[in-house]
Amino acid sequence: MQMTTLSFANMHQHGALFSNMLRARHRTFIEGMNWELPNADGMEFDQYDTAQSRWVCVHAGDRVLAGVRLTPTTARCGIYSYMVRDAQRGLLDAIPAHLLDATAPIADHIWDANRLFVAEGVTTDIRHAVQLSLMGHMVRSARELGASTLIGLLPIAVPRLGRRLGIDMEPAGPLMKIGGVAHRCYFVTMASKMH
Repeated sequence: MQMTTLSFANMHQHGALFSNMLRARHRTFIEGMNWELPNADGMEFDQYDTAQSRWVCVHAGDRVLAGVRLTPTTARCGIYSYMVRDAQRGLLDAIPAHLLDATAPIADHIWDANRLFVAEGVTTDIRHAVQLSLMGHMVRSARELGASTLIGLLPIAVPRLGRRLGIDMEPAGPLMKIGGVAHRCYFVTMASKMH
């Protein structure tokens, strides 16, 4: 199992990994969950897949096992900033505007974590290890990018995984169903005890 953080600056060094990650997102969110998202050629993408974002992948060679996208809360691309904030601003039809208890933050040390997935076909015997690897590498990558906090609209099962790694996750909004899955916004504080 390998872990890679992709960016526009390094994706050329990783062959088909970036496009395979977008294909895995398509299988997860469009085919598996029936979400209506932008896509082409079997790849799911949106307005946040820009040079400002990073993509954390757990993979075996070119086969993507899991992933998550990190976007700075200071990002700007046209009218868009980052997913949680844009949902709060009413720019995203599929996500309720009341997803946060307070105004969405904009700060260099806070990054948005979204599009978290474990790919179809990841068997139960390695699923837990894949999930823990994804969470751990997400935190390490975010720290390297200068983040001390993440904000994300995440499935409600994610905090349990975080606790096992020493990652503190505080609810930042109400429970809500998105695509039939229970989600909530969380602030993820990347504790120094996490290894």
